[in-house]
Amino acid sequence: MVQLQCLENPHKPQYNGGIIVNPELNDGLKAWSTFGDAKIEHRESDGNKYVVAHTRNNPHGSMSQKLYLKKNHLYTFSAWVQVSEGNVQVRAIFKTDSGFKKAGSVFAEPRCWSMLKGGLTVDTSGHAELYFESNNTSVEIWVDSISLQPFTEKEWRSHQDQSIERTRKEKVRIQAMDEQGNPLSNVTISIQQKTLRFPFGCAMNKNILSNTAYQDWFTSRFRVTTFEDEMKWYSTEATRGQVDYSVPDAMLAFAKQHNIAVRGHNVIWDDPKYQSGWVNSLSPNDFRTAVQARVGSIMTRYRGKLIAWDVVNENLHFSFVESKLGQSASSVIYNWAGKTDGFTTLFLNEYNTIEESGDGAASPANYLHKLKEIQSFPGNENLRMGIGLESHFSTPNLPYMRASLDTLASANVPIWLTEVDVQGNPAQQAQYLEQILREAYSYPKIAGIVIWSAWSPQGCYRMCLTDNNFRNLATGDVVDKLLHEWGGSLAGVTDANGFFEASLSHGDYSVKIIRHGVADKSSSTSNLTVAPTVSGGTTLTHRVTA
Repeated sequence: MVQLQCLENPHKPQYNGGIIVNPELNDGLKAWSTFGDAKIEHRESDGNKYVVAHTRNNPHGSMSQKLYLKKNHLYTFSAWVQVSEGNVQVRAIFKTDSGFKKAGSVFAEPRCWSMLKGGLTVDTSGHAELYFESNNTSVEIWVDSISLQPFTEKEWRSHQDQSIERTRKEKVRIQAMDEQGNPLSNVTISIQQKTLRFPFGCAMNKNILSNTAYQDWFTSRFRVTTFEDEMKWYSTEATRGQVDYSVPDAMLAFAKQHNIAVRGHNVIWDDPKYQSGWVNSLSPNDFRTAVQARVGSIMTRYRGKLIAWDVVNENLHFSFVESKLGQSASSVIYNWAGKTDGFTTLFLNEYNTIEESGDGAASPANYLHKLKEIQSFPGNENLRMGIGLESHFSTPNLPYMRASLDTLASANVPIWLTEVDVQGNPAQQAQYLEQILREAYSYPKIAGIVIWSAWSPQGCYRMCLTDNNFRNLATGDVVDKLLHEWGGSLAGVTDANGFFEASLSHGDYSVKIIRHGVADKSSSTSNLTVAPTVSGGTTLTHRVTA
């Protein structure tokens, strides 16, 4: 997790600086030079040494270090930053042969140090140059404890696997016994997962109501969903005053019938492009009345039936409601939402916070600023808030994704990936989808994942999981592969004391004794629930009797 507090002194550099030379500036300006139109100098305060860029005549005027970066490596980056005045965004940039790569950003302050955390990958091996930039050229940029650590793809995957073992699984000892309580050695224990505890799902649309093949394919895989369009304002009230919930009602009934949890998406969309004509034509007063009615109508109707609400969608990129109701509009709407359904988690929902390091509008720092702005609005102090990350990827930058999640996790609210998809050709989509899903599932603070692949005969939004006959595409094969990996079935043979040990994902299982290749008729199926333990390293013991 990122240290968000502004500290009197910076921490030591991560990984001892990695491949950065002179990361703590203990050797003067060795390996550091001027970048752009600026001057740099070495300073020391209370024993702490750092580099300062001043007399900056352009945004990229700063300090720099030349490096060599390798293709097929993942680089985690961090630095501690301070500015001479104000609250100023500072970005870390790598100039490479193939272009400029933004590694991350932070809002820095004077008289204390803020941690900038990010990451990058490069398209080709070659020389690169790290520098810092800020649009405010009047401030000095101070930098210390810089780190750039490379990992091979194998090392990165190993870290993911270790994290999954620690955070998503428990060690379980199953003992087979006969009716007299004697252990049964050398018998097979069959373990079948019934449900995965981790919420992993996919968007759906109204096509599922009339297509049994779609229903069968979907319900055999997913336990959580989001309706693609059917709850949106333009769908339920296309004409002013004529509210129709019949379609989302039917979809919710279908989901309930199949024990599929539903996220409410969305109450208000801040993008002016997705407003009904009648909404656009309203005066500010009438618009306020209409928005309040919309919040009250949909959230009252589905109160207690959903696991989440995306309340004001994409309010970092867009400001339609703010243009009508003023800058505090989002905070006000979340206040109304909390009063209407205070027991369901209220999410912000944005794109490019973890997908694109170059989109400053939705950077992790800006996302947290918006979250805090809403939480600090009078009456909003106790709202159940959540972070929704749409996750519409092109080429994933996993180090930046992980660093961004570290920053967001400091808010201590649930984090979901809400609309995961990948742009590109099918083979590339499958490769990148697997990378993204593994990274998300391995991150301890991720509380759920929804893929944005609702099916229609004309195609999906950007990425389908099946063809029109519901045969898996390569992306669908990735989903099935991971579902099997994260659960599925397992079998093993007991030892001399009747024990079989396994590492099982959190979820519900049925356990049965198998003898001579068939289930023991005298053995009843035993139900096993594997839940997170309070203390790590605890081994659960479960007994099954023949």
